Order: sequence, then structure tokens, then C-alpha cells
Amino acid sequence: MELHHNSSTYKPGDIVYVFYRNPHTQDVAHIQQAAVVNNPENPQELAMFLYETYYPLSHEMAVYTTKEEAEQAYQYYFGTAFDGSFE
Repeated sequence: MELHHNSSTYKPGDIVYVFYRNPHTQDVAHIQQAAVVNNPENPQELAMFLYETYYPLSHEMAVYTTKEEAEQAYQYYFGTAFDGSFE
């Protein structure tokens, strides 16, 4: 299963899916929708906007282009306890 992506395939406005861990309960992970945007600190770079925070988009992030792809990876890494919510 591919963990990395080529950030040059994304452009501002794209919607992607990532795993998000609850900062208060680290053993809980969810699939979360995020937006690809220009990094406000460096407009030449892309960032991911998630929960009012910008995260630089790097090859070290597991980013999925479809909900189905993210669900498959979630089940592979975390088992079948997937709740299906996308907030």
C-alpha cells in the first residue's frame, strides 16, 4: 500500500482525505476531509488546511485522493472499526 504521494499532482482547491488523530485521545483516528491550498507562509508551496490549521504538504504525509482509497488504507492500518464519518 502506498504511503506517500507526489505533491505536484495536487493543486489549490483539491479535496483530499487524511487520517486525523484526536489530540486528546491519541488511540482514536478518523478519516478527515481536507483542502489543498497555497501555504500562507510560503505561497510557492502547497499546504493542507484542516481544522483551521495549515500543514505543509510533504511527501511524508499519507494523503488519499478519494474517500474509498482512504477507507481501504484505514482498514489496512487500523482494522475494521471504521465509523464512516467525514466531517
